[in-house]
Amino acid sequence: MIRSLYTSATGMKANQLYIDNISNNLANVNTTGFKKSKLEFQELLYQTLTDPGSGNSEGAKSPAGLQLGLGVRSISNQKIFAQGNMQETKNPFDMAVTGPGFLQVQLPSGEIAYTRDGSFKISNDGTLVTSSGFPLEPQINVPDGAHDIMIDPTGRVSVQMDDTGTAEEIGQIETAKFLNEGGLKSMGGNLYQVSPASGQPETGAPGTNGLGTVAQGFLEASNVELVEEMVNMIVAQRAYEVSAKAIQTSDSMLQLANQLRG
Repeated sequence: MIRSLYTSATGMKANQLYIDNISNNLANVNTTGFKKSKLEFQELLYQTLTDPGSGNSEGAKSPAGLQLGLGVRSISNQKIFAQGNMQETKNPFDMAVTGPGFLQVQLPSGEIAYTRDGSFKISNDGTLVTSSGFPLEPQINVPDGAHDIMIDPTGRVSVQMDDTGTAEEIGQIETAKFLNEGGLKSMGGNLYQVSPASGQPETGAPGTNGLGTVAQGFLEASNVELVEEMVNMIVAQRAYEVSAKAIQTSDSMLQLANQLRG
């Protein structure tokens, strides 16, 4: 009887974490470039009372055995990097990666972080930076007197100069892809870091070596699907309630056993 109390408690704990994961997905439904997380569960140890195939007193072998599970645990919440919808902004500094790949930004520490959020701004010295002020890597510097910035699908950046009226190429955007993008470490701020699970990045111009292209004037929306998350929330709530009910039932049976009289 005590076993059922602890087993049901693991179910409540796991489904509470499930709700926490869903809440984060829903909270970021309007976050540019956000990728939803999928929580995965794993069963705990089993207590083997009878081994499958063991013999009984009559010499016959048990076809299935008797094993009692001890509950469940949350094992991982993997990012799902499915493409989000494209939203047109008409802002020349906005860009979205269509297909595999991440834009690269340089952190104050000098490390490189990776993002799908292409909402860039221009700093006071002409550098393209994120909303947090991190420069695009490789850096793109817009010269004084330039206007009509143009970014083609392969990442070449050009501007029109007032004094010449002709297009001048000022830089090349590079994107990065990973063998296991689900293994990237989330930093917050729409940024990811390399981890031992993700492997090292393979960089190149957009549209080459399997990398996605760049769409200027667009942003990638979150890939969270509200209906799916609401259904998952209902499932998690019901599973939590069932685990709580199992604890109540076990408690009632223990109470009944304690009230027995010889």
